[in-house]
This record gives sequence, C-alpha cells and structure tokens, in this order.
Amino acid sequence: MKNKHVLVTGGAGFIGSQLVKRLMPLAKKITVIDDLTTGNRQAVPVADHVTFVEASITDADAVTPHLADVDILFHVACRNLVHSVENMEQDLEVNLLGCYSLLDLAHKHCQHLQRFVYTSTASVYGDADVLPTVEQYHKIAMPYAASKFSAEHYCHVFHQLYQFPMTILRLSNVYGPGQLASNPYCGVVAKFFDAIMANEPLTIYGDGTQTRDFTYIEDALDALLLAASRDNAVGEVFNVGTMKETSIQDLARSVIEEAGYDAETYPIIYAPKRKVDTIQRRVVAIDHIQNTIGWQPLYSLKQGIAQTFHWVKE
Repeated sequence: MKNKHVLVTGGAGFIGSQLVKRLMPLAKKITVIDDLTTGNRQAVPVADHVTFVEASITDADAVTPHLADVDILFHVACRNLVHSVENMEQDLEVNLLGCYSLLDLAHKHCQHLQRFVYTSTASVYGDADVLPTVEQYHKIAMPYAASKFSAEHYCHVFHQLYQFPMTILRLSNVYGPGQLASNPYCGVVAKFFDAIMANEPLTIYGDGTQTRDFTYIEDALDALLLAASRDNAVGEVFNVGTMKETSIQDLARSVIEEAGYDAETYPIIYAPKRKVDTIQRRVVAIDHIQNTIGWQPLYSLKQGIAQTFHWVKE
C-alpha cells in the first residue's frame, strides 16, 4: 500500500472505518466516500492524507472527481440485511446499481487501478445444505443476498470484458471494536455487550440454536489487505470466516462470562424470529483463501470477544 492512493466506500461504517485506520500508516492518500445513512463521521480518522466525501456511491457526479489517481479501491458501502427487508428498492439501488456504477466509473476514470476489492457476504449461501459452505454454492433467500450476489456477477463481467482487476470477499458475521450498538443495524455481539453494560437482559430471536461463523474484525482486515495486494487474488471469490460454527446461545454465554457474570443466571429474553432470521446454520469453508493467498484467521472467538469487551469498557 506504500505510496498508493486508496479509496474506501462506506468508510464511515464499522468495517470501512476500521479499514481506514489500518490503512493510515500504509497509504500515501486515502479517500473515504460515505453518505452517512448508517455511518458515523466521527469514526473516520482525521489526518492530512485522509479526505472525507459525504456522498452516495449512486451519485456519479460526486464520485467521479475522486477516481483519477486511485490505485486501490475497497468497495465496502452497502445497505445491510435488516435494511434490505425494510426497503427492497433502496437495497437494489445501492447494493446492485451502486456497485455497477462504481465499476463503470472506475473502469472509465481510474487511470492506473491495481485492485477493486468488493466486500460481499456469506448471506449469499442462505440456509445452506452444505457445511462448511464452499464458494461455488449459493442459495439466495433474502433481498440483501440477491443484490450482493448480483453485484458479484457484474464484478465478474467487468473482469471478463475488460480484464478489470477485481477480487470478491464474502465476509461472515464480522464483529469487534468499532461496531457501535447505537447503530440499529449493528451485529449481535455489539448488541449483547450493549445490553450487559446497561445491566439489561440479552435478547435472542428464536431459540438460540441457530449458528453463525463469527469473524473478528482484525482477521477480516487482514483478508482485505491481502486481497488487494496479491496478484493471484485477481478474479477470485474468497470466503472470509473461521470454519467454526457457534450457536447464538453459546455466543451469549461467552459474552456474559467475559463480562464477569454467571451465564446460568444472567437473564435472556427469547423473542420471536424476525423476517431476516431465515438462516439456521452458517459456517464457511476457507480452504480456497488459505491455499491461494495464504490468509487464515488468527483470533479465536474467545480472544475476539475479550478484545471487544476491552474496547467496550474503554
């Protein structure tokens, strides 16, 4: 990343802002584009070599002036799973049409683009029949998954037609420091810690037996940076997870115990499933990314939960 101009869309969100922080000592110039629909301006570091642009990725006139000398583009901006059910049209506009617009603009205006890294999602696997789930599998069940998977296809189209240097990462349930519970669309780990810090019961939707593959933020950032720097990542689709399946009940237990409470007695409210709660089990295979670019997760769930709680307390 040295002497590179890096652009990060969605750079005021959880993953995007943490990526910008990692890039701070690495990149010569960083441009952040975020419309602040769910992002937090205060999460973006202030520095002479960081430029913040408040704009939607769907606004070509606002995006284009910042593309000419971009070397690496991380496309992290999106409308998330919960939001997609609330407003399917906006999900389509931002996640699919926004990605297409960015691909088209980057192809036309980035004079020496070396990598376009698209952050997709393990949600494209739906409630998978094959576990751990490999990259060739897909089972679309929600609008968020449909828009993200469709955007992946346009990444492939640009790669095939124009040798566009893209890499796709399907992230699985990223959590960690920087994920704010004040954001109504944040993940379950942040919500659990927020409840505990307020001495309130944890809320689990469904019976808690549903599982996820929780990925610590620093591991996800390592994958993003490797995807941007390895030549053999071009044109590839990689899962980013841990290949470890954790039930929401076990996650709650881990969070409660890390906070110093008794998991047997701490109150938990079991609420009815929401519209978005369609996936019973999730764990992704990571052989492809390990074998191709050498990435592997370094943090266990216990370590990640401990790091997250340390940040929450501060």
